[in-house]
Amino acid sequence: MGVSTARPEKGICVVTVDFPPVNALPVQGWYDLADALRTAGRDPEVRCAVLAAAGRGFNAGVDIKEMQRDRGHSALVGANRGCYEAFAAVYECEVPVVAAVNGFCLGGGIGLVGNADAIVASDDAVFGLPELDRGALGAATHLARLVPQHLMRALYYTSRTATAQELHAHGSVWKVVPRTELADAAMELAREIARKDGLLIRLAKAAINGIDPVDVRRSYRFEQGFTFEANLSGVADRVRDTFGKEPQS
Repeated sequence: MGVSTARPEKGICVVTVDFPPVNALPVQGWYDLADALRTAGRDPEVRCAVLAAAGRGFNAGVDIKEMQRDRGHSALVGANRGCYEAFAAVYECEVPVVAAVNGFCLGGGIGLVGNADAIVASDDAVFGLPELDRGALGAATHLARLVPQHLMRALYYTSRTATAQELHAHGSVWKVVPRTELADAAMELAREIARKDGLLIRLAKAAINGIDPVDVRRSYRFEQGFTFEANLSGVADRVRDTFGKEPQS
């Protein structure tokens, strides 16, 4: 359980997230993930990193129950900072990051894959930001990297999800495969990337980030300010307290 790394082949590092039952990460989990990705990127032997997850789904965002147990704001601030570091670690990883997405990719999961360099998904994968149903805001920055602007807004306001096939049609998912073939498909793409010259692929990553039209770190940090405002106003707690409960008739 937790965040682990493996080197299955020369030039490839696989970072796997495993927080049962649904990969909703606690505060420390986000920091551990950031550390693992930054370590992989700094290793001169690594030319591509694969971000994967064990269990039922890729990522269910932050651990809401951890926040509910906190009577102050330390868990919220920790989650904000942890997510910020993990999303940035994907984007700033010195080598390309391939996200291998299975099942659900929600909330913080969107922040991770939206900052990845390429996405391979299983045919049962769904992507979305249920933030408004969880008393939170954020990661619209990253959803906007996956779908067109107006679809992003509709998905955000409704908390609906998009399928892997829909994202493939928009060009943001590289390949959609049966779940049993996901690991192999991600490794196949990582292997092709890892064949490139190690220095050149790092220069390419830096160059592509440098021409990005959106500063993802600043944009996401701007969103987080509204997340904290929602908490200070009390509306976040009111909505979050309904999490996991049946709606009243």
